[in-house]
Amino acid sequence: MLSTQPVDPLLLVTDLEVAREFYSGKLGLEVLFEDGEQFITFGCGGDTRIVVTKSSTGTKDEATQVSWRVDDIAAEVAELRARGVEILEFPDLNTVEGIADVGFALAAWFEDPGKNSLGLLQLKGDLGS
Repeated sequence: MLSTQPVDPLLLVTDLEVAREFYSGKLGLEVLFEDGEQFITFGCGGDTRIVVTKSSTGTKDEATQVSWRVDDIAAEVAELRARGVEILEFPDLNTVEGIADVGFALAAWFEDPGKNSLGLLQLKGDLGS
């Protein structure tokens, strides 16, 4: 059944080379395979992957499309900033140094060059185990 199968989120980008530099160069993800013209698949933790595919328009969605579960969000935010990734600030969420307390987790967000919203989550309590 699907409940036991890995999921590969698919993100739309207008420029695959710019996406490659961002996901591989700035986020440190390994390129698993690509076809050179239509998509690039990057490896993440466990058996998860992110696929970026070329689109003439890119994304129209502003909601978070992918989130990584992390153990130390402050360290991850610092590492991303050191690699040149802009961490977004949201005054309505009372972000401090780019990190918001959203109740069940600490969260931070950034965008890829295709304007896909990406996030980090440090789950709290039993959710984090």
